[in-house]
Amino acid sequence: MAKRVVSGQRPTGRLHLGHYFGTLQKWVSLQDEYDCLFFVADWHALTTKYDDVGEIANDAREMVIDWLAVGLDPKKCFMYKQSEIPEVAELYLYLSMITPISWLERNPTYKEVLQELTGKDISTSGFLSYPILQTADIILPRGEVVPVGEDQLPHLELGREIVRRFNFLYGDYFAEPQSMLSPVKRLLGIDGRKMSKSYNNSIYLSDEPDTIRTKVNQMITDPARIKKTDAGSPDVCMVVYPMHQVYTPSEELQEIEVKCREAAWGCMACKRELADRIVESLTGFREKRAEIESAPGIVDEVLKEGLHQVRPICRATIKDVREKLNIR
Repeated sequence: MAKRVVSGQRPTGRLHLGHYFGTLQKWVSLQDEYDCLFFVADWHALTTKYDDVGEIANDAREMVIDWLAVGLDPKKCFMYKQSEIPEVAELYLYLSMITPISWLERNPTYKEVLQELTGKDISTSGFLSYPILQTADIILPRGEVVPVGEDQLPHLELGREIVRRFNFLYGDYFAEPQSMLSPVKRLLGIDGRKMSKSYNNSIYLSDEPDTIRTKVNQMITDPARIKKTDAGSPDVCMVVYPMHQVYTPSEELQEIEVKCREAAWGCMACKRELADRIVESLTGFREKRAEIESAPGIVDEVLKEGLHQVRPICRATIKDVREKLNIR
C-alpha cells in the first residue's frame, strides 16, 4: 500500500513562484506514487489574519484554482478544507494539553515570522501553537510523509516530538511523520528577501507576462557591477542567477555564467532571458486557470469529494484517541 502524504497551504492570497517550487511542484509529482491528501489551511490563516478575514473564503477558492491549474488531479488526490473537519480542532486541543510551551517558544520559524511581521500584533496563543495545529492536521488522517520546504523542517520536527510524547503517554498509535524536502530550497523575492506577499516582492503564478517582465527587471543583481563592461560574479547575484539555476538547462546556464564573468552581456539582457523563460513556463498554467474559472462549481465539487473521502478517516482516528484518553 502506498504511503499517505498530507500537506496544506494557507489561503493568504495568490500563489507565487516560491509556493510552486517549494511545495506545488512536489505535490504534482507525488500524486502518481502516493496516497495524497492536500488541505486548505484556512484555520492557519487566522494566526496572522485574525483581524482581516474578509477575503479568506475567496482566497481559499482562488488557491484551489491555482492547485488545479498547476496539475493537481482530483482523480489522483483529495483536496479539502481544514475548517470542514472539526476533528482537527479536537485533536489540536488534546495535543495542546501535552505540549510544553518551551517547545513552542524555541521554534525558529516562530521567531522569524515575529520579525517579519513587526507591524502586526501576533503575540497570540493561536500563533504560538501553530505547530500543534499543524501536527493535528498531519496525524489525524494518518499522514506518514510531509513534503516541506527547508524553512518548515523545525515545525515538522516539533510535530514529531509531540507524536513521541503522545505515544509515550498513551501507547503507540501515531506514526512519526517523515519529511520530504523540495529540490529547490528557497526562491528569493525580487528584492533579495524571502518571497512573500508581506514584502510585496513576489512573482505570482497568475501574473500577466508584462507584469512578470517588469518585476524581473526590478530584481537585484551583482551590486559591484556598475557598467555593462564590468565583469560580473554570479555567486553574488543573489536573485537573478539562482532563478536561472531553476529555469535554465545546465548547458545554457554555463554559457550565462561565462557571459556574466566576461562581461559579454549586461544584466538587463540576462534578466530579459530569465523573464522569457518564466513567462513561457506559465503559459499552460494561464490557459488551464482560465478554463477552470469558466466552469463555475468545479472548486466546490473537488472540495466536497475530498471531504467525503477524508472525514471518515478523521472520525475513526478521533474515536481511537478519545478511548486512549478515557474521554467517553
